Amino acid sequence: MTEDKKCKPSNGVLTEGRENRFGYFAEGDQRSLRVEKTGLLLHSCCGPCSTSVIERMARKYKITVFFYNPNITHREEYLKRKETQIQFLESYNLKLPPEDHITFLEGPYDTESFLDASKGMEEEPEGGKRCTACFWLRLEKTAETARLTGNDCFATTLAVSPRKNFLLITRIGQDLALRYGLTYIAEDFRKKASYQRSVEMAREYRLYRQRFCGCEYSRRPDSEEPEK
Repeated sequence: MTEDKKCKPSNGVLTEGRENRFGYFAEGDQRSLRVEKTGLLLHSCCGPCSTSVIERMARKYKITVFFYNPNITHREEYLKRKETQIQFLESYNLKLPPEDHITFLEGPYDTESFLDASKGMEEEPEGGKRCTACFWLRLEKTAETARLTGNDCFATTLAVSPRKNFLLITRIGQDLALRYGLTYIAEDFRKKASYQRSVEMAREYRLYRQRFCGCEYSRRPDSEEPEK
């Protein structure tokens, strides 16, 4: 599914009452009713990639960040990225009213599920079949969790990286949305210089930026630039 009626973003405040000729509500007649934002379960691959996506989507949706990345096969690296994600959310929430705070949900750290999904594809190049299997694994768990937690919509920060296949990720997300009765927000987060903005925000918030995608097959210790 693409974005449908039940997942249309809300604008925050709805006012009811009798408006006068100056365009204001008469004193004692104004009633402000806060519109509940649509729940969005946002799969996050890492803190830096989540920055500009959250900045763009927080005004429209009630976001829960879902950190599910069993592809990060080194536990120390996994914990570092999880801590970075939490670090960003705690800092960013200081800018938001309490009712709009971004919440954090950690998925199971089950590296065996990734190793099983990628079995036989260990020698695949980056962006090949192994990555497709990895996208399916993480997005299906996101869709399953969205259904269980009452979120009608889901999306992924994988869509902000210029190194990832946006059309492939979108197709997987839409297929899963149909399977689970949800809506996949197929927004191209690479547009409007969102990737560049994520780099800026990572520096602003002093976030750790990793140098490889996550799995042991993609590790490049001699890389000079962060992967994301």
